[in-house]
Formats: sequence, structure tokens, C-alpha cells
Amino acid sequence: MSSLRSSPEWQALARHWRTLRGTTLKQLFDADAQRGTRLTAEGAGLYLDYSKNLVTGETLRLLQKLATARGVFARRDAMFHGDKINETERRAVLHVALRAPRGERIVVDGKDVVPEVHAVLDRMAAFSDKVRLGEWRGHSGKAIRNVVSIGIGGSDLGPVMAYEALKHYSRRDMTFRFISNVDPVDFVEATRDLAAEETLFIVCSKTFTTLETLTNAHAARGWCLQQLGGNETAVAKHFVAVSTNAAEVEKFGIDTANMFGFWDWVGGRYSMDSAIGLSTMLAIGSEAFRDMLAGFHAMDEHFKTTPAERNLPLLMGLLSIWYNDFFGAQTVAVLPYAQYLKRFPAYLQQLTMESNGKHVTLDGRHVEVATGPIYWGEPGTNGQHSFYQLIHQGTRLIPCDFIGFDHSLTSMDGQHGLLMANLIAQTEALAFGKTPAQVRAEGTPEWLVPHRVCEGNRPTNTLMGERLTPHTLGALVALYEHSVFTQGAIWNIDSFDQWGVELGKQLAQKVIPQLQDSQEPKLEHDSSTNALIRRYRRARNPTAQRTLG
Repeated sequence: MSSLRSSPEWQALARHWRTLRGTTLKQLFDADAQRGTRLTAEGAGLYLDYSKNLVTGETLRLLQKLATARGVFARRDAMFHGDKINETERRAVLHVALRAPRGERIVVDGKDVVPEVHAVLDRMAAFSDKVRLGEWRGHSGKAIRNVVSIGIGGSDLGPVMAYEALKHYSRRDMTFRFISNVDPVDFVEATRDLAAEETLFIVCSKTFTTLETLTNAHAARGWCLQQLGGNETAVAKHFVAVSTNAAEVEKFGIDTANMFGFWDWVGGRYSMDSAIGLSTMLAIGSEAFRDMLAGFHAMDEHFKTTPAERNLPLLMGLLSIWYNDFFGAQTVAVLPYAQYLKRFPAYLQQLTMESNGKHVTLDGRHVEVATGPIYWGEPGTNGQHSFYQLIHQGTRLIPCDFIGFDHSLTSMDGQHGLLMANLIAQTEALAFGKTPAQVRAEGTPEWLVPHRVCEGNRPTNTLMGERLTPHTLGALVALYEHSVFTQGAIWNIDSFDQWGVELGKQLAQKVIPQLQDSQEPKLEHDSSTNALIRRYRRARNPTAQRTLG
């Protein structure tokens, strides 16, 4: 693909940015009485108000021209078609197939994958129903009351986020826990008040070789056997696997009939609606899980068929490009005014930064512009009493995504109104701020005026839904998935590999025996790494201090 920065579309945007950069949101709203209703879009049950962004109609027109020139729509169609757009791994990218309805046809290497997807979903549903109805019994004959999911990265962040987001719909007479960190504290705290005879572990590892996951899985195995009399046959009643490696699953002691698979064309951070979501289905039930899949699919269809000017993921992706590469904004704050979405920003961190944290293009050349803004955030109103100060009066431009709902999932709707009032007020305050004249009119002493001025002109998106349902959550996740896709296509990077993650894993395999060996290892790292290894070994074995030097 041709150079991004030298393309006519990029150059036109650069010229436009230079003419617009002194314009304020107040000026834009004063010039257009309908702006607040005109710059909005709806799809899959979500409403997007993007009017409080530093854009004009010309900005949007030029951004959409850039999307066309950079092949966003052609690449989108190739993804939905099953083409191998993950070029460095020679794989299709088909998380959209995970939520395709029965009868839809998506072909990979000459094979329609949709029937396979639904076969796994049907097996998941049958298993989930047995557990939830008390028909699946542990080794001692007791029903399962505790479910512990063991995974890491995409095998953990998605299920944790979905469980927290959909807790209103979950079985409250069952306990759900998640273990990801190889730090033994994570395992101990997750299991300390559980009884093994009532506990089911879900081990999530595609290859069944992931170091952290298998370390925790073996810890869980030992914990179970210790409580259940050491009977090896007990493992099959208390463990199931989400994996594709039947040999290793069977070796561990899990009945392969209770192994739920997925495919190479499912990336880890795009897998929460695959068998990786088994814990989600156990929590909310198969019907609600399928409703979540329907929400994903509704946004997929919206992204695939809706014109650019009303296409939510495309608009959000283009706006992110606008701020990241023209205004130099390095971060995006995601601010859900919904406590159930407290883990949503953490989930987006992997989705966005593992996908687009890349420094080379698909053809191996160094990128010409900044890629992969940093995503972060916390639920409102908590954040208002901590980091919002920086957003309002700091020196950095931080675009924000506000997420809210018309209705609460509790009976305390009056208090929900207070929550939404804060959301709406914050977007207004960020956009328009408070001028020196307004501060003086409040009777503020002159010396204090500069400290109380808020410049405004801070851009925001506001996303609203009717209420947080499984369907809405699916649509919301798919919205960000396709926004990430849009950005990656414009930058011409591979949003679906993660080679940087692999490097640290490889080096860890070399360091592990050097920390654990009884004999002094031969160290050939840099001086810092060598010193850290020696220090750790001395701390673990003080008598070796003289020999290790």
C-alpha cells in the first residue's frame, strides 16, 4: 500500500486540521443550532452523540474519503468473507462467525464454519444446563455451586468483564471466580473459602501449554485431590477444558467429552463469545448468552451494511485517528457510568492496545504515524473525584468516551437519574468549560480567577443504551472491535497478531531455570538482568551469597 502521510487524502486532512485547530466547540455549536442532534447516529440499540468533537462536516467528509482510499471497506468485506487478513500468521479473522446465526454461511478454506460454531454452542448449552440444574455432580455426589475459570489474557479479561457486566442476570446461588495471575496469591484468594466437592474448574488454554494457565490448573488439581482423598478419577468430575489439544487435556485427567474447542481464526482478545465464554454461559444461562451473541451480530451487520456517515464503529475509529494522529492525543479515557461495567476499560486495554500496538505495516515498513492510543478509565462517578481534574484542567488533550443507560437495573431509578445527570454535565463541562468572565461573575477574587478557569474544548463521545442487557453488552463490545479494525486498516497494520507478547514469554522460559536451579547458572544476559537473577537467588538462599558474588 502507498505511503499514508503522502497520500492526497492525508494531506487534505492535514491542511484542514491547520485551519480548524484554533476553532472551539463553543464556536461550532454557536454556528449550528442543530449540531447536537445532527451529529448523532444509532445502531444495534446504541445511540452515539459525537457532536462534542472538534470536527465539522468537512472533517467527517475527509475522514471518510481517507477510509475509502485506505481500503477500510474492502478489508472489512474480506474479513467477513473469511479471507486470511491476519497476514503474519496466515489466518482468517472470523470472530464475527462466532455470533453468526444458524443458516448463515461463512467459508474458510472451502468449509462453512458456522455449523461447527453452533455445534460447540449447543454442547456448551447442554453442559451449562446440566450444571445449573444440579444434574452435573462432583466426585462426592454433590451439585456444583462454585465455578472457577482459569485463563489469562483474552481467556480471562473477556469472561471477567462479561461476568461483572452481566451480574444482574447471573445465578446468585452460585459463586464465580477467576484466576489468571501466576502469582500464587491469585489462586489462594480465589479458592480459600470454597469446598472442592462443590467446585468446577474451567481451564481455558487453546494449546493447553500456556505457562500461567497450566501452572494454576495444576495448583487447582492438587487442591482438589487433597480435599477429595487423592482419587485421580475425581479430576474428571471437577475439571473441564476449553482447548484444542485433546492429548494434553486427557493427560491432565479431563474427559475429552468435556473439552470445548475453538479455532485458529479466533484471536484470544476476540474470543469472549466463543467457548472461552463458558463461565459466562454458566452464570447467565444459555438463553441470555445467545442474546449477547445476537447483540454482537447486530453490530456486525450495522458495521457491514450501514453507510459511512451513520456507521458507529467507523465514526469512532475515524475520530480516534483524528485525535491520535493530528492532535497528538496519546490516550483515550473510557468512562462507563455503570458500575457493572467496572472491568470494561481493562478489557478494552487488551482489545485496543494488543491489536494496534504495532510499529510496522503489513509490508514490513516502519509506520509513518503514531498507532495504538492508550486506553484507560474507571466508572463514573468515581473518576470525577480522582483523574477528571487532569482531563478538565491539565495540559494534555484526552478524548473521552462516556457510556450510560436510560434505565437502571435496580429499583433505585431516582439515584440513577443522579448518575446520568453527572454524565451529561461532565460532557458539557468538558466541551465548554468556564471562562474568566463566568468565574468573576460568581464573585471570585481576582487572584483566584485563573485557578478556577476551565478552558473547555475537550472532545467527548457519548454512548447511550436503553439498559445494560446481554444484547447491549454484545453490541458494545463489537462496536469497539470494529473501531479497532477501522484504525488498523487505515494504518495498514496487522491488528490480529501479537508478536511482542511472545518475546517476554520466550525469555521467561530461559530465566525460570536460572532462578530455580540448585547449581549456580551461567548467566549471559545484560548486566542488569544478571544482577537481578543473582539478587533473587541470594534472597532465596542466603548461604549461597559468597559463591554467587
